[in-house]
Amino acid sequence: MPTVVPVKVDGFVVRSGFLKECAYFATGEGEILFSGQGVQKSRPHKAGLLAAEPAQDGNSLVTSGDDGCIYSSGADGSHELLAERPRKWIDLIATGPSGAIAFASGRTAWVRMGDGREKEFAHERAVGGLAFAPKGMRLAVSRYDGATLWWAGTDGTPVELSWKGAHLGIDFSPDGKYLVTAMQENALHGWRLSDTQDMRMTGYPAKVKSFSWSVKGKYLATSGAPAAILWPFFGKTGPMGQSPLQLGARSDAQVTAVSCHPKEDVVAVGYQDGMIMMCRFNDNAEVLLRRPGNAPISTMGWDRDGVRLAFGTEAAEAGIISLED
Repeated sequence: MPTVVPVKVDGFVVRSGFLKECAYFATGEGEILFSGQGVQKSRPHKAGLLAAEPAQDGNSLVTSGDDGCIYSSGADGSHELLAERPRKWIDLIATGPSGAIAFASGRTAWVRMGDGREKEFAHERAVGGLAFAPKGMRLAVSRYDGATLWWAGTDGTPVELSWKGAHLGIDFSPDGKYLVTAMQENALHGWRLSDTQDMRMTGYPAKVKSFSWSVKGKYLATSGAPAAILWPFFGKTGPMGQSPLQLGARSDAQVTAVSCHPKEDVVAVGYQDGMIMMCRFNDNAEVLLRRPGNAPISTMGWDRDGVRLAFGTEAAEAGIISLED
């Protein structure tokens, strides 16, 4: 049976997950709690913490805040200032290869290379989301009426991808063949990058605020419905012409967070009432990981072996679920 070890946090949990063997919990109040051999706490930002993303090497957590600062924090509680934009509200960050990070405020995005060099990318409309490609220094920026692909390491001409509406969260498929955005309306939009073919993924009763790629990128799991919606991305046309899987369906609560297992075709599904279920793709077998709590699940993240799941809620609840006895 899964076991749940509660973790005491001080507010809305913005991001949870693991830096190698150490669990982390970053809260909107500005505290980062690391739970490994012991408990370490860090508070790098002068005020609130707005976004958090683990570095690609898994050694640190990159965070941004309403103080205009970008910090890198280690599991030992130490932190380092990476970049600063005084009087800017930095609520969008992404981590890339070789220590690169991207961050944005208003209509401007920046990339800071691992050696400290910075590059600025200006847009006509406000930036909605950031993502690095799986390989290379290519940055995707979502915006109003589409997305822009930049080569962060060179001065190459950007690629413009157009689709009417406001595009927010953004991500590449693990194989780099597709780019997907969560829209302000209750829908996803995607492009096949080989020919910029559009892909519409609609039918959600609520906005999609959480998505997670399954192992090898076969499926994209999403929130925004009373079940986890998993779009198939295998085959030449991606999800077009294929029906999505619907896992963990409930009649009394919406899905608010999803996190695909790192090794198996399994997804953790977090709900509006604080419940967490684990669902298997091929037969929709379900395992209850956490009973309902006091608030919606806001974030979940597996460890690299897929035996522990860190979670947080919108109301200062957090914990580590272990699948091992």
